[in-house]
Amino acid sequence: MAIMKILTYPEPILSRPCREIVSVERPLIELAESMAETMYAAPGIGLAAPQVGVDQRLVVIDVKRDEERGNPIFLFNPRIVAMSGETVYEEGCLSVPDLVADVTRAARVVVEAWDREGNPLTIDADGLLAICLQHELDHLEGRLFLDKVSPLKRALYKKRRLKQLKKDEA
Repeated sequence: MAIMKILTYPEPILSRPCREIVSVERPLIELAESMAETMYAAPGIGLAAPQVGVDQRLVVIDVKRDEERGNPIFLFNPRIVAMSGETVYEEGCLSVPDLVADVTRAARVVVEAWDREGNPLTIDADGLLAICLQHELDHLEGRLFLDKVSPLKRALYKKRRLKQLKKDEA
């Protein structure tokens, strides 16, 4: 397994919905394991396949504290089937460098997916796990948390980011 390159805004794949996974096979499991390694190295608490340039509905998550990390959740074809309540949390994103902002999300979610053996899995989550699930599943729909911040903050970030990218190219 290898650390993968994390794509950043405005990469086109980050704004497109991902394809469904037909079945969980060895190459996808290896991809998920590389994604987990990449997430830990970043460091982050979640990573979606489009963030590493893969058009598949796959996310890896580990929201545990440092000493408890190392047993990520692998979700293939995850989808939110129920949500309730409301919470605000200061989010950041590996694909949106140098921005943190308060984002309003559901306080509780129920997610259905396949596990790494291809078996059905249901997660009933609240707190940080619920926020992380919503954030990562947004990536699978081509949405960034940047889309959820105020229009002014979004415009200022986009302008600053494009200026930085032009400077890096020079």
